[in-house]
Amino acid sequence: MDKHVALPLSRIVDVARRAGVSTATVDRVLNRRPGVRRVTQQRVLAAASELNYMPAEDLLAAMKPKPMRLLFLLPAGTNRFLATLGQLIAYSEARLAAFNVRCQVDYIKSFNAELLARRLWQYRDKVDGIAFMALEHPAVRETVDMLAERGVPTVTVISDILNARRVAYLGLDNRSAGRTAGYLIARFIGARNAKVAMIAGSLSYRAHEEREMGFLHVFEELFPLIKVVGLREGHDDADRNYRQTRMLLGRHPDLAGIYNIGGAADGVGRALKEMNRARETVFVGHGLTSDTRSLLIDGTMDAVITQNQLHTMMSCIGIFDNLRAGRSAMHGIETPRSEIIFRENIPGSGV
Repeated sequence: MDKHVALPLSRIVDVARRAGVSTATVDRVLNRRPGVRRVTQQRVLAAASELNYMPAEDLLAAMKPKPMRLLFLLPAGTNRFLATLGQLIAYSEARLAAFNVRCQVDYIKSFNAELLARRLWQYRDKVDGIAFMALEHPAVRETVDMLAERGVPTVTVISDILNARRVAYLGLDNRSAGRTAGYLIARFIGARNAKVAMIAGSLSYRAHEEREMGFLHVFEELFPLIKVVGLREGHDDADRNYRQTRMLLGRHPDLAGIYNIGGAADGVGRALKEMNRARETVFVGHGLTSDTRSLLIDGTMDAVITQNQLHTMMSCIGIFDNLRAGRSAMHGIETPRSEIIFRENIPGSGV
């Protein structure tokens, strides 16, 4: 347990005068409380050392920052990409210790905005930063703003939220991702009259809404012979995606392509195989996982648009470390890039 440093008031005044800060700032620094920029911390500690007002062991303890406590709040369910991201974070404890970071992962029922807002608020005094997959909802927006007022920064991953005081978004340009999916499907189909359809997780995710918009626009602009016949929500659930795909194929026996906007691609793949449509229907989706790898290898899927999970995790940590050091949130942080994976360029399973 950290030792509480209690200097006589006269000594605090001397340290504050030498460091050029307030006595309250001196107290915060010596007792390792948050809210003071690192350069100011160093100035206070240097003043305390020069005035010999701290034992050497207390000075060393004060100079070492407390581990940064971070929370990754992710949707529960059968979305393998998000589950793999959570496992990566949980299994990286030893690797992250070198960064003086302690990460925890919590899962929450998908697509429930009010529950998400309550869970975010529950962690307000327990962590130094929160990374989460946002839902577009007033309750979530209000909670993000209240956390910012309390000095708890938030980062949105995969899906963003607008007009809220989150410090950064780490995810793809989802409108571009939707356009890319449409372009790939159209090129696979070729220059002919055809029908394609979409299956979303939920349009309450801004990412899914933006992917839908990009997908629709690319056909309107470049491929007028191809008609988009519908959008269904599968809530990133494999069984629901399976049923939605069978319904689409039953209603449109000549369906030439499917874009799975969210997760649980295995449900779509299962339906395509059962109805003997895996070779006839172009299938593009998101997130390189064990399921989508298998679907690419057996030819059921034609392409997967993904982002690097390790890069996402480390970038989140980098953002929160920037804030702790008084730097801008995105200092030195590379924006996530879309990667397009085909059967012929699948990376090794350890990547």
